[in-house]
Amino acid sequence: MTKSAFVGAAAFSAILIVTSLVSASAQESDACNIKGNVSTRGERIYHVPGQKYYEETRISASHGERWFCSEEEARAAGWRRSRV
Repeated sequence: MTKSAFVGAAAFSAILIVTSLVSASAQESDACNIKGNVSTRGERIYHVPGQKYYEETRISASHGERWFCSEEEARAAGWRRSRV
């Protein structure tokens, strides 16, 4: 492996670690407890605590799912509130 390839790989690894730490802290934060879920049809839907499917909803970043800190943030990112 060349020196520049090694440096690039190390930088990429550092980015992955930081991203994973940020995701973990957002998941653990009470303030960021809105779940952004992508449906099987590709719809971007968010769930707030107390809604019917909130507890069952799991977030998978590899599917483009994420946590939000407010409904305004979710809507601004193009997500809609769950209808149930």
